[in-house]
Amino acid sequence: MALYIKAADILDKVEQKKGAVKTLVYESKYENIKQLFALVCETHKYSSVLLEIINSTSFLKESKLRIHLAKVLVYDLLFGRGVKCGGAWKIMMMKHRSRLQAALARFKIKKKVSRNEDLLPSGFQQMQGDVIPRYVRVNTLKTTVEDVIDYLKREGFTYQGTASRLEDIDQLSGKSFLCDLHLKDLLVFSAKMDFHNHFLYKAGHIILQDKASCLPAFLLNPPVGSHVIDACAAPGNKTSHLAAIMKNKGKLFAFDLDTKRLSTMSTLLLRAGVTCQQLANQDFLKVDPQSSEYKEVKYILLDPSCSGSGMVCLRDEALQPQEDKRLQSLAAFQLRCLNHALQFPQVQRVVYSTCSIHAEENENVVSACLQQTPGFRLVHLLPNWPERGHDPLKQCLRANPTKTRTHGFFVALLERSSPQRESENILTITTLPAGGEEKQDIQQSSAPVEQQENLETASEHPTNPGTKKKRKRNRKKQHLES
Repeated sequence: MALYIKAADILDKVEQKKGAVKTLVYESKYENIKQLFALVCETHKYSSVLLEIINSTSFLKESKLRIHLAKVLVYDLLFGRGVKCGGAWKIMMMKHRSRLQAALARFKIKKKVSRNEDLLPSGFQQMQGDVIPRYVRVNTLKTTVEDVIDYLKREGFTYQGTASRLEDIDQLSGKSFLCDLHLKDLLVFSAKMDFHNHFLYKAGHIILQDKASCLPAFLLNPPVGSHVIDACAAPGNKTSHLAAIMKNKGKLFAFDLDTKRLSTMSTLLLRAGVTCQQLANQDFLKVDPQSSEYKEVKYILLDPSCSGSGMVCLRDEALQPQEDKRLQSLAAFQLRCLNHALQFPQVQRVVYSTCSIHAEENENVVSACLQQTPGFRLVHLLPNWPERGHDPLKQCLRANPTKTRTHGFFVALLERSSPQRESENILTITTLPAGGEEKQDIQQSSAPVEQQENLETASEHPTNPGTKKKRKRNRKKQHLES
């Protein structure tokens, strides 16, 4: 009974956009997280079908149930493994079973299909073959990648080295695993692997986090000891990732308006061993950029509330009229947040990310922001990444199950331009190892002035083969002139 009440409550909140499914599921404190998550996702997938069946019978009127509770019960009766409760609810569902099964049969005839999955909306049908691997981020605040690999090998897991291509991930099965192709602290397992009850997870040595969700902190890459803002921080996985990259040194300001989410986040960060954070139950839009408290903030991660349309279990790419209106509202909020982030006087880099597939929340927001806030430019991220932002913002990254083996995601990195360089080309980031170090390809003098000066100085270093010849020419020239 508790399972259905929890699932119905989460479905209600999801439809009201009060949180992401995973966050709401974990906040529920339900004992069997995996079972609850599966029920919510599957019921949501069949939502329109269930509504049709319920409306074509007198089930809702006779049962006097709320619609979301009716949906989860009918889903388990018709599409799941049977109703998992006893008592009055079990008796009620058995009483209506024949009528509900007949309604399902009629609906299939009407749609001219024979399989249940053929009743799904097109967006959900396309995702049936999408299987997201299990990604495990090693929490380097508490352990190392090598130690985790050794621990797992002693438990009977088979380590297959570092992936060299995305297709390597598709071959994973059983207890075999790989190190990720792009992120060196990320391990990849088959989709069926579950670590929720594993010692490493409970001890905070590993974080269960989708690869796409790891990209924002990875690409922002704040140096050790820097001052950083995580603007919309809960549930906290990105915050703990930032802390790991910063090696728990410096200051990490994390804001979230929801008190309950912030409380959950506090527990997560404690388990992860994060100590450099300063949590605030505050609306980021009301944070004063001119406050002396944030005078040294140079890095901001902004992952605002979004439609969540990139989450595989919620995906439906068909955009309805009411959805279009909601996206406009979300995009307006996201744009305000991004513009606000760029107002911090010392900020050098801002990562903007969403788990949305819609351009309204992604490229359109970034384009509008760049027009409204001059002085910033886009950084070209990971040139070999297989999925790029929509034209003309190819500098940004997109992610999806087919091309990147992740949930749907979008990431843009905005960097402050020095006045002399505003009209020049963009900086290209090829790799960003964790720990505040970065490797950059400078294209056509595109780096900030201080980076160019460093490059010029480096070219005259005594160990440079051309330096001695240059000095010899200069001495000869001075001699002739004298």
